Order: sequence, then structure tokens, then C-alpha cells
Amino acid sequence: MFTGLVQGVGEVVSISKSKDSALITFNSELAGQLAVGDSISINGVCLTAIQINGNTFTADVMVQTLNLTTLGNLVSGSKVNTELATRADARLGGHIVQGHVDGVAKVVVSQSGNKWQRFVVQIPDTLRRYVVNQGSICVDGVSLTVGEIDDETSQVTLWLIPETLAKTTLGLRKAGDTVNIEVDVLAKYVERLVQAQKLSPNSNQQSSIGEEK
Repeated sequence: MFTGLVQGVGEVVSISKSKDSALITFNSELAGQLAVGDSISINGVCLTAIQINGNTFTADVMVQTLNLTTLGNLVSGSKVNTELATRADARLGGHIVQGHVDGVAKVVVSQSGNKWQRFVVQIPDTLRRYVVNQGSICVDGVSLTVGEIDDETSQVTLWLIPETLAKTTLGLRKAGDTVNIEVDVLAKYVERLVQAQKLSPNSNQQSSIGEEK
């Protein structure tokens, strides 16, 4: 599990692709804190370190991940957001992020202001119902607060502070680029529970647990 608070910007060193996977090696200041088998978030995608060598680590990325996220667009030299898995004794500064990308969004606007940068992305229509104003959303591994959501266009407006621009790759993104999106997992659980209740033949019956007979 992650929090969406990016801890550093890494760089792709090399990519070796095969038919059903790719070995990607990253240079990152976080490599020294990894052990083989540890999880690490790369642009919001949870990967497993299979080899560590100094300031570099290698991950084996399945073809499905390459196809369904922006990791398939990486090339040598690409900059990536990195975050180590959250410790149980650490502050949860962002929100609950699993590293399981729900879809890819297109950057519509990246406009600088005096103190903020307006950042608008068009998310897949299927994800729109999970996004609410002032709610949380993860963009390329960065935990952000939704400024507003346009239900007609599926466009989500976000405001990036200077710290976010300085410490992540979002400041490098421009209109037309693609980013990984993970919506709030709590919204998906709620939807699943509501659907299950509607389908249950006993959904209208009160639970008897703790009741006297």
C-alpha cells in the first residue's frame, strides 16, 4: 500500500522487452532502501524489485501492465515518480493508494499561475462515478484533491502546488500527454457492497445477530 506522497523522481536506465513481459531498470535514490521482493510505486503502478545494484533496481513488468498503463510508453531516460511501500508506523499523509491503476487519462490543460498550476485531465467515462469534488485521486502516483469534476466531459480539474511541481513529474506533463489514474478504492468497495445487497435475496431482512429470539 502507498499514500501517493512521491518520495523521489527516478529515471529509466534500460528496457528489455520480451513477448509477455519487460525487464525495466530504474535509477533511483530509493534503491538503497529496497530489498529483493519489495514493492515500489512507479508512476502509480505497484512493481516488485527483483534485482538491486547500488542506485538501480530492476522490475519485471507483465505485458498486461504495459498495455493498461503508461509504463508501456517508457523509454530510456524517462522520468518517473517513485514511492516506497507505506510502513505501518508511518503517517498516512495522502490517501490509501494500492498501485493498481484503474485507467489512463489524457492531459487536457496544464496552465501555470502565480501560485498554482491548473491541471485538467480527461478520465475514462467508466471512472467518473468514483470521483467527487474535494475527494482524492491518484495521478501518476501522486495523491491529489479533486478541484471539480465535469460529468458531461469526464474532465477533472486539479490544482498543483509548487511543492508538487518540484518533487514530481507532473510539472513536465503537457496537453496531450497520458497519465495513470487510480480512483479512491473506498468508493469501489461501497459500490460493490451496494450491488451485492441489491442482488441478495435476503437484502430486505434484518440481521439476527445479537437479537433475542
